Amino acid sequence: MEHQGFTLWFTGLSGAGKTTLALKVEEILRQRGMKVELLDGDVVRQNLSKGLGFSKEDRDTNIKRIGFVCKLLTRNGVVAIASAISPYREVRDFVRQDVGAFAEVYVKCPLETLVQRDVKGLYKKALAGEIANFTGVSDPYEEPRHPEVLVDSSQETPDESVTKIIAKLEALQYIPPAPQTPGGVYSNAERKAVEDRLQALGYI
Repeated sequence: MEHQGFTLWFTGLSGAGKTTLALKVEEILRQRGMKVELLDGDVVRQNLSKGLGFSKEDRDTNIKRIGFVCKLLTRNGVVAIASAISPYREVRDFVRQDVGAFAEVYVKCPLETLVQRDVKGLYKKALAGEIANFTGVSDPYEEPRHPEVLVDSSQETPDESVTKIIAKLEALQYIPPAPQTPGGVYSNAERKAVEDRLQALGYI
């Protein structure tokens, strides 16, 4: 069965859990027979946007580049999953208009929780003034006003957040409903695939 393409855009502060959720959603969609590509903001910066800095102009350019790739993938029947801080509302809205079939997931998490987690030690450095232009500390983050899905990673488990995302994508008819399985959003095969992938990547 041929599936339509669409873009699923994860936005939120560094460390909020965007990539973890994106990987889980990617595995579920693959299990359902969909073609999926994941564009992670950090990876894109090393390849597509090498040489760009962290000024507003450079950030916007980076997001527009990710958006352009998403648009091409979407047009060709692929689900493009983007995971990027994308702090500015205007450029996110530009990408939404440009892509068309688009759903935004705002991964919300209070700064205090992110500072406590701070696995990479970035917030500590930013708060100490060692990193300039750090989103959420010395650079603004403009929250989405009307995201298709709002998840709060300080209150929800990743599985709870993923359940909300999948349910919304089904409601929007971007993805077909899963065959009914005991235990909710995952079949046993889907659950195992997600766990194996996250383990391989060192997330669990």
